[in-house]
Amino acid sequence: MKKVVIEPVSRVEGHGKVTLHVDDDGQVQEARLHIVEFRGFERFIEGRPYWELPLVVQRLCGICPVSHHLAAGKAIDQIAGVSQLSAPAEKLRRLMHWGQTLQSHALHFFHLASPDLLFGMQSEVEKRNVVAVIEAYPDIALKGVKLRKYGQDIIKAISGKKVHGIAAIPGGMNRALKPEEIRTLKEPLNDIIAWSKDAVDIARSLYEQNQPFNANFASLSTPYLSLVSSNGDWEIYDGNMRIKEPNGDIFKDQYPCSEYFNLINEQVKNWSYMKFPFLVEKGTEQGWYRVGPLARVNNCDRFSTPLAEAARQQFMAQSSYGLPHATLAYHWARMIEVLHCAEAIQDILNDNDLTSEDLKRDGQRQATGIGVIEAPRGTLFHHYEVNEDDQVTMANLIVSTTSNNRAMNESIRKVANDHLSGQTLTPELLNLVEVAIRAYDPCLSCATHAMGKMPLQVELLNQQGQQLDKITRSHTGEIA
Repeated sequence: MKKVVIEPVSRVEGHGKVTLHVDDDGQVQEARLHIVEFRGFERFIEGRPYWELPLVVQRLCGICPVSHHLAAGKAIDQIAGVSQLSAPAEKLRRLMHWGQTLQSHALHFFHLASPDLLFGMQSEVEKRNVVAVIEAYPDIALKGVKLRKYGQDIIKAISGKKVHGIAAIPGGMNRALKPEEIRTLKEPLNDIIAWSKDAVDIARSLYEQNQPFNANFASLSTPYLSLVSSNGDWEIYDGNMRIKEPNGDIFKDQYPCSEYFNLINEQVKNWSYMKFPFLVEKGTEQGWYRVGPLARVNNCDRFSTPLAEAARQQFMAQSSYGLPHATLAYHWARMIEVLHCAEAIQDILNDNDLTSEDLKRDGQRQATGIGVIEAPRGTLFHHYEVNEDDQVTMANLIVSTTSNNRAMNESIRKVANDHLSGQTLTPELLNLVEVAIRAYDPCLSCATHAMGKMPLQVELLNQQGQQLDKITRSHTGEIA
């Protein structure tokens, strides 16, 4: 058996690798995505005061820090005994999260995924980067840069910084927007909406150009999990969970986020630092699901803004039965969400509540807080317990990419079986595996943690780099 390693997986956030086990006939017998970095946030925040959590946990990521900031913010609201924020505070959080989603989606689509979509999945290595996109498609690249910049401008206006700012505090927000800040954010909005609409058209066109290949590539028929509002609308800040079966039937609806631990459990495997979540009722083999833009668009009944809703209806029309399952349709769904965020931002910037100083509520201190939010990559869970001294005693994070872990592994297995088996494995052909992974826009840095004992190897080297000694601990704790 020959082992082929793709390391690192490129154009994703974080570090991972793929191993393919190929037999003597060239048939791929196994394909696995390994997350080989470890970040112990759940452990080292233990003992910290709970009000520090929104500041600390956003350091998990430089791309989607706002999602962690707000999920932790929702959790510490509950610890502070606040079940309902003031209207101005909630609107500021929503505006911040729409800006975050817009900038993150724009970064992924235009900077990371577009080389595969514009030049072809098996294009030469020299074209698989954003510089080649800028040279060949300067108008598309410039729109992507400006869309991301606008999302970051919103984040900076609310939190003080484009990355790792501070806004959420227990029971509210720390400052309102100033009228001049709102005027500045309003100025480019007509262009932002127009570019967002163009982005939907580009994503749809690129998806439809190569049918049925794109519909079948890495495609999986899976359940989908996401938040929806109380009336079934698309939702990313609040709401309850909905799960749909592959045929579109609802498995769970309005499932309370406060009881997520009765719905989802996590499996640990010894070859990855990322866990494998599953639906408890369905078990480890049948209970895996997908989250993210495809899940949210499939699960919701409607968007609350007209242009995005029209785009959603076109998206859903591609499937005559059940739900659209194409993994590459994630890109199309992602751009529909960008359009909705742009429309929603335009609406809320006309709301006088954004300048109100009524930003904080108080309540009776609680021992537990659970914050659930839709990060750009999917449903994000933050669960904390604190002691009488306000110190964190337990933290559990289920990050969006973690929920897609099994799906990413199944997608690369499908690509390996459909396109690599029996072929000479060239760099261009191996890029198909990475294309499947990139469709999920994984944030591997966010998603890494382990339960129990981790495999570990320590080497002692001299100044010349020669190994003097080595000790290894297996995942079971055995020392060798």
